[in-house]
Amino acid sequence: MRRAGRAVAICAALVLARGAAAQEETLLLPSGLEVRLQEVLTDRPGDGLVYRFRFYAEDFVLSDAVLESVLADLTWLCERYALSRLPVIGPQPSRIVISLADKPSEFGVYDPDVIQVFESFSPQGGACVWELY
Repeated sequence: MRRAGRAVAICAALVLARGAAAQEETLLLPSGLEVRLQEVLTDRPGDGLVYRFRFYAEDFVLSDAVLESVLADLTWLCERYALSRLPVIGPQPSRIVISLADKPSEFGVYDPDVIQVFESFSPQGGACVWELY
């Protein structure tokens, strides 16, 4: 019995460590910006299940030059990161929202010191289709 309890504790520790490592993973975007995943949230507003992938990059600065590459970066995050992390079984999201900020922040709380952009996508046939949000 002690061995079974110990094995469960070891498995739980490995799962937690893997989750922490995923949080620390750095992703290189097509624009060259390095981002980290802050969190993944799910909710069900009136039109179905939504997955929100919230990323941050300390070097993220919003300028006219950056605006041209932001949609490409957010689309890349949706297609290359978010889609592969959706559940294989169970309810599927009708929308994926990808956000990018210059630092971690609390979801839904306005902070004038945080620069943030976000876009909404519909997962369709293994691709992310950009929606007007």
